[in-house]
Amino acid sequence: MEWVLCYFTPSLAAAVMFVALFGLSTILHFQQMISTRTWFMITFIIGGILETIGYIGRILSAIEAPNYTVGPYAMQSALILIAPAFLAATIYMELGRIINLTHAESPYVVRPKWLTAIFVAGDVISFLMQASGAGLMVESPNNPTSGEHIILGGLFVQIIFFGFFLITSFLLQLRLRRSPTAQSVELRGLWRKHLYCLYAAGILIFCRSIIRVVEYLQGYDGYLATHQVFIYVFDALLMFGVMCLFHAFHPSELNCFLGRAEKYVSKGLFIRGFVPSVDEEKSTDAV
Repeated sequence: MEWVLCYFTPSLAAAVMFVALFGLSTILHFQQMISTRTWFMITFIIGGILETIGYIGRILSAIEAPNYTVGPYAMQSALILIAPAFLAATIYMELGRIINLTHAESPYVVRPKWLTAIFVAGDVISFLMQASGAGLMVESPNNPTSGEHIILGGLFVQIIFFGFFLITSFLLQLRLRRSPTAQSVELRGLWRKHLYCLYAAGILIFCRSIIRVVEYLQGYDGYLATHQVFIYVFDALLMFGVMCLFHAFHPSELNCFLGRAEKYVSKGLFIRGFVPSVDEEKSTDAV
């Protein structure tokens, strides 16, 4: 089939709506990061920026229809594709903070900071593969096969690492249920809330990646790629859901209880927190 940049007329209303949603959410996340000094959220904000710019590209394509150009196509194809990798990096880093908060390092052969580094490294590999594949598709639009294959490889890497991440998270919860530490008992409500948030966000990104794999397996002229409803329902909506989850359960609370910040976000308010002190004797008795 002859290569075309777009097999449908992009919905201007849908694109404008998601530019507004991602843009406002990103601005709010930036404010929350600055106010609470939760600096590791910068990757999350980058992901939000990429989502916003990607859907601006979709707006430009809608305005251009039916005379599409490569520029807007490249914006939406590349940025919307790679943005979730930045969201995922934040999720991986938050898991390491939950492990540190609960003092649950013992069941892991790898130290929490290295565990986080391994997940983030996998995320970087996935990002680079997807970005290079998208670049090839833009540079050689008449022969997109090579780019599609590289993107598929990057998506599979993302799925594999996310699978390990979900398993690791589940093992952490199982370990704390069977052999709770003093800190995990004292802060049970806190770490469980954030762990469940990671589960939800992880599942949303995992499902999105599965859909994108199916899309690229079908090819650039497949059913999913030629019907825009799928990118809005199974990509835009799911990723916006991830951003909303981190508004409601902001990681600044973990940073505060780890002694890395003075304030955290709770119910839309910035609250001064404290670092709970658990002495060694109390820890020993509780265990």
